Amino acid sequence: MIRQTTDAARLREEPAMPMIDVYTPAGTFSDKHALAQELAQTIMRWEKVPAIPFFSDNTAAFVHELDPDSFSTAGGDSTHVRVQVTTNAGALDRDQQLGLVKDFTALVAKAAGDPGLEERTWVSLTEAVPGGWGIAGHAYTNEEIVQHVRALLGKS
Repeated sequence: MIRQTTDAARLREEPAMPMIDVYTPAGTFSDKHALAQELAQTIMRWEKVPAIPFFSDNTAAFVHELDPDSFSTAGGDSTHVRVQVTTNAGALDRDQQLGLVKDFTALVAKAAGDPGLEERTWVSLTEAVPGGWGIAGHAYTNEEIVQHVRALLGKS
């Protein structure tokens, strides 16, 4: 992920496209598409990536609806939401992790129209290994993504 503010500094960092999977009881969200788009845009803001198609077209969220009887907490509750975020290793510093989890939790509760869902939303941050990002049939390393973005921005 890109963490700097200038184009030159940003391109020295390791960008990657995150994937977001939301697992939820069926019927929790009335507009799953809007939630998915807002989550994808939110992570792009936290990562501070340039607003170019390579990032906006490859940063995505998927909302998976589950039958309430297909999962449970140890106490028997099946009203939780899990948000699984996959980024490249070291993509988010601690402040970014904290901010992203807070924002995602609030977005989920807002989209459900249920402020109490904040207490029942889990956000899991996972890091993929370099080379673990496949786009258009190519498994990109972090350096290959940097080179590709530099070329797209005319900075190669």
